[in-house]
Amino acid sequence: MVDELEEQGSGEFDLQKYIGLARRRYLYFLGPLFLGWLAVWSASWLLPPRYVSSTLILVEQPTMPKDYVTPNVNDDLQERLQSITQQILSRTRLLHIIDQVALYTNDRTKVSPDEKVERMRKDIGIELVRDTRNQITAFNVSYTAGNPRVAQEVTSELTNLFISENLEVRQQQSEDTTQFLESQLEASRKTLADQEDKIRQFKGEHVGEMPTQLTSNVQILTGLQSQLQNEEDALNAARQQHVYLQTLSDQYRTLQNSSKSPDGTSATLPALDDQLEKLRAQLAELSSRYTDRHPDVRKVQEQIARAEKLRAQLVAGLGKPAATGSVDSSGAGQGDPSRASVMAPIQSQLQSNQVEIANREQSISALKRKIDAYQGRLNQEPIREQQLADLTRGYEQSKATYDDLLKKKNESKMATSMELLQQGERFRIVDPPSYPQKADFPNRLKFCAMGLGFGMVLGVICAGIFEKMDDRMHSASDIRKILPAAVLVEIPQIVSSTDVSVARKQAFLRWATTTVVFAAILAGSAFSYFRG
Repeated sequence: MVDELEEQGSGEFDLQKYIGLARRRYLYFLGPLFLGWLAVWSASWLLPPRYVSSTLILVEQPTMPKDYVTPNVNDDLQERLQSITQQILSRTRLLHIIDQVALYTNDRTKVSPDEKVERMRKDIGIELVRDTRNQITAFNVSYTAGNPRVAQEVTSELTNLFISENLEVRQQQSEDTTQFLESQLEASRKTLADQEDKIRQFKGEHVGEMPTQLTSNVQILTGLQSQLQNEEDALNAARQQHVYLQTLSDQYRTLQNSSKSPDGTSATLPALDDQLEKLRAQLAELSSRYTDRHPDVRKVQEQIARAEKLRAQLVAGLGKPAATGSVDSSGAGQGDPSRASVMAPIQSQLQSNQVEIANREQSISALKRKIDAYQGRLNQEPIREQQLADLTRGYEQSKATYDDLLKKKNESKMATSMELLQQGERFRIVDPPSYPQKADFPNRLKFCAMGLGFGMVLGVICAGIFEKMDDRMHSASDIRKILPAAVLVEIPQIVSSTDVSVARKQAFLRWATTTVVFAAILAGSAFSYFRG
């Protein structure tokens, strides 16, 4: 048969040749065809059935809009599903399900727990469902088992694990995020408190040198300089008063040893009058600039009052007769009560003047020290401003970080509350785990087709082998090939009634055998379709 096929490839197609081949070798073709189909078809009934139970889980988006509450968990659903799948397919989880449902207990050979886990992982199927934007909207979970009830039960258990694990993972991630933000917020709060302490300590160490105190320091310095000028003016006036009182005292002591003037007035009176004129002129000048309540105006007024009182006492003392009695040269005039009463106010004013001068000098020294201190503050102000700017910059950065973390922490707490209330993204069962009515494996109808193909290949091979082994000639063309000369005359075949009867019986047998074989194949296929 193989040689004939080779000849067909090199020459013209000879239909009669192949028809003759089919008539001769139909049993060698139909037998292997039926046996091959029967072997594959029988194997489909001998293989243990495998039932698949599946469920569809929908991925529901958060009920709360993201504009109001921003989720604080991983938004990559595929990555989270992979993580959840790895946890569910872990050895501990699968062994718990295997023991709970009593899986793989009918095996004759003893199977270790690790082998059971590997078999169960192969029997579990997870398929993602995507939309037009390639976003995951749902996923299928399936399990394959030899018993439909077991397949449904395991699928239900896996579905519950996916739903509960997703809730647990999201809640745990949300709580972890909130705790992390709280720890970062606490660290930022401590940093901010340290910055505040540094600024507070810096301001405490440099009181009066801060840039915000520049205006007040300038005003205070201006006021101190004005006070210093007033004190210096008052000190000059006091010193002039001291010179005047000292001169008046010296003149009065001289007057005690001298006589009166011809008109009965003392030589000290003109000097006293000159002093009064000067004081009145000074009072007029001060009154033009200040009010009567000004300290300098009131002071000059008091000096004028004392001078006038002194002049009145001096005039009164000079108008009285000298006291009788012997007076020695060293204590002349000391026994005169009128002169003693005149000298006492002068000495009192002189002492008061000295005290005033000392007080003025101390006040001036204190004012100069204050002015130097405030001048030093003004000189240090640019340096303190730069140092404070560096501290403030760090504080502002810490403050911005703290405010940002506080905002994120509050948002994360809201998101955690949303997850705890199961208002976030969650899984919902759309189709409950199915109870399989038919086995998913083996597909006996497919096995029928595979057996038919296998039988046809086997039949062709067997028929070809037997045709190759047969060295007989079955056609006139075979005889022509071995003749040395060309055929001139052919004698037609003489067919008897017996030959016709035998040919009819052989044809009937061929068609009957072919009909029985293909009818059996069709019957087996129909049985597999309806019962498989």
